[in-house]
Amino acid sequence: MEFESLEGLPIAEKLELVERLWDDIGASSEPLPLPDWARREALQRLAEMKANPSGNLTADEVWRRVETRRG
Repeated sequence: MEFESLEGLPIAEKLELVERLWDDIGASSEPLPLPDWARREALQRLAEMKANPSGNLTADEVWRRVETRRG
């Protein structure tokens, strides 16, 4: 399927396509490619987290912040 043929789809159909693709990716056992810059960033953040564990948020704190922003 050519990308240009997707551009004319209504938004609802585009969102359905994205959801189906996302579900398919999630169900795949194939490893996700990780660019070098993303790997470096993840390692840097992990090092920062280990160096300053008091600055880390718990999962509950993260979800509270998400819910607060949702209103």
